[in-house]
Amino acid sequence: MYTPQAGIFALGTSSHAYLEFDLLDAKKYKEFASTISAIHEPRTTTGGVNFVIGFRPELWRNILPEDAPQDVDGFNKQIQGIEGFVMPATQHDALVWLSGSAYDVIFDMARSVVHDLAGQASLGEETSSWPYRHDRDLTGFVDGSENPTLLDAPIDALLPEGVPGAAGSVLLLQKWKHKTAEWEALPVDRQEHIMGRTKLDSIELENKPDDSHVARTDQDEYGNIFRRNMPYGNVDNHGTVFVGFSAEQKRLSGMLDSMAGLVNGTRDALTRFTEPLTGSYYFVPSVESLRRLR
Repeated sequence: MYTPQAGIFALGTSSHAYLEFDLLDAKKYKEFASTISAIHEPRTTTGGVNFVIGFRPELWRNILPEDAPQDVDGFNKQIQGIEGFVMPATQHDALVWLSGSAYDVIFDMARSVVHDLAGQASLGEETSSWPYRHDRDLTGFVDGSENPTLLDAPIDALLPEGVPGAAGSVLLLQKWKHKTAEWEALPVDRQEHIMGRTKLDSIELENKPDDSHVARTDQDEYGNIFRRNMPYGNVDNHGTVFVGFSAEQKRLSGMLDSMAGLVNGTRDALTRFTEPLTGSYYFVPSVESLRRLR
């Protein structure tokens, strides 16, 4: 039996930091893997830190080829959608996602991680996030209404036993900037048609438009994804960090193609009010796999 990284399912945390790293010397990936896999939680009585450690899929295949799924690739080229819409590819070599109950602990731990990896990798992207009105994103709508329960989430998020990468997960990480002024200028009923759900109680519309966000990301069509999305940013510049875990990369890539209008020529209406800034895929290996690297 293999064990997933616990941070994948650690719901209820109020502070997050996403640290994406780039190797300084591609030939020294084994030393880097040993260092990053040795990261451990701080010994503190004021609140712990959850970790999720992920690797660029191609890098993970070099590190432990026998424990790597073969059909997973990095976000190596942009997605060119219809009407000039583009999802950028900003793939990095590794991710350390920290989450916990208080940002001071996250801040100190993030500095410690960056210090430990100095000389081996540079910090390519750093994003901090926090919850908004319990379970809503900055559009004001509930985020993750279709998420599986924690009892079902491992089935949807983790590779099954008996395959390379068992208990690992494919993670899609994107940062979407909201066009807040344009969005908030819309009446609520127009926002609801763009989302495909009611704003107050998050009930799916019976006659939702084909270009609504719910229609373009229908999990009945593309497969279940375990989402851990969070808001990020400041008053003037903010949006959503999309954090999606899946046992299959094709669920995630199919969803993105659908949003970009590449499936049936219909672009997700929500993409007219949000702008993707980053895009990376990571393979999140099991606890046992990380231990082998230390």
